[in-house]
Amino acid sequence: MTDPIRRNGYLVRDRDWQPDALTPAYKTSVARSPRNALLSFPTGLAEHSAPVFGHDMLGPLDNDLILNFAQPGEMALGPRILVKGRVLDQYGRGMPGVLVEAWQANSGGRYRHRNEGYRAPLDPNFGGCGRTITGPDGSYEFRTVLPGPYPWPNGMADWRPAHIHFSLMGHAFAQRLITQMYFEGDPMIWQCPIIGSIDDRQAIETLVASLDMGETLPMDARVYTFDMVLRGRRQTFFENRWEGL
Repeated sequence: MTDPIRRNGYLVRDRDWQPDALTPAYKTSVARSPRNALLSFPTGLAEHSAPVFGHDMLGPLDNDLILNFAQPGEMALGPRILVKGRVLDQYGRGMPGVLVEAWQANSGGRYRHRNEGYRAPLDPNFGGCGRTITGPDGSYEFRTVLPGPYPWPNGMADWRPAHIHFSLMGHAFAQRLITQMYFEGDPMIWQCPIIGSIDDRQAIETLVASLDMGETLPMDARVYTFDMVLRGRRQTFFENRWEGL
């Protein structure tokens, strides 16, 4: 598949692909959305100075959320999964050396932070965060547990579907993108007010990981695959860049 319109070597952005910044059903957007015309400012050396990420900055369990917070001999509770995929550019080429951070709720749907209001129990052996660096072909991998859904104070009966957050750091300090990954077959995806802010079903489906039973680890973990596309008309939806990278 090729895109018909290119400009300066890039696939032209489809600005209708991204949702409006102001979507009142997603109540947080009311306070966060801009009220005035957007302004562009020239970037300086601080924005262009590239961070250098190497595998020597990673601990041996940084991408293993089942073990990286657990006491010796213990491990996180919950259905075990492996999440893997590739970070791709607009032409489908793998992006090496990208720092990918992940964070999520535990299998009961609770985060480990002081402002958590959900009464589900904490898992003493689960911290809920990890990181890795993409390989030469843009590949990444995390071992973790399936996060649970949880209620949130958006509406009286609003719940977030199971999801994992991802942060991607590029080759300059201003290049950080954040997205969420959902799970194939979860009926709660289509009832989430955040998802409801996205009009294009294809855009929503870029946020849904595919269950790959052919890659299942016997007597260990199911496998979900999730690729992230950084730019172009096939880009993944990134919540901190309404117009895309």
